[in-house]
Amino acid sequence: MALIREVIVTTIDPLGKPHLAPLGLIEGGRGWIIAPFRPSTTLDNLTATPFAVANYTDDPRIFAGLVTGRRDWPLVPSSKFPVPRLAAALAHAELKASHIEENDERPRFHCEIVRKEQHAPFEGFNRAANAILEGCILLTRLHILPREKIEREIEYLSIAVEKTAGPREREAWEWLMQKREAHYAK
Repeated sequence: MALIREVIVTTIDPLGKPHLAPLGLIEGGRGWIIAPFRPSTTLDNLTATPFAVANYTDDPRIFAGLVTGRRDWPLVPSSKFPVPRLAAALAHAELKASHIEENDERPRFHCEIVRKEQHAPFEGFNRAANAILEGCILLTRLHILPREKIEREIEYLSIAVEKTAGPREREAWEWLMQKREAHYAK
């Protein structure tokens, strides 16, 4: 199994309009592999414009926000690169797709790292933030996993949130719980 790093990926369409998506980048040699599902905006953007930015952030609200439809996160231009980066990124890597491995479900864009930049220090792990990240992944699978599994996992993850969350983590968790409730209310 390959190393997967959860990040926020920025891509742009042919007109330069940016798109943010939480994705797990797959370790691929000296670069990263981006494997977006079909259909997706990230896939369309990478096909048209083979550049992306991997944004490394410790703010769980961005992951939870994107999963729950809160898409308006500030971006800033990358230095000498066509794709902007997340303003809240602690660091970012500018990526260029060197080749595509076609797949009916998830094409793999093999990307070389063009440049890395550090913006702020990483001040340590927070168990609640990690639980929120797992919750985000879980809630993107509401349509394919049994409700019992979702509820069991949420119950376990909520322990870390209850014990260690600060204001950012509590807000992110609330967004996720609202999404879960709305899904099951249908």
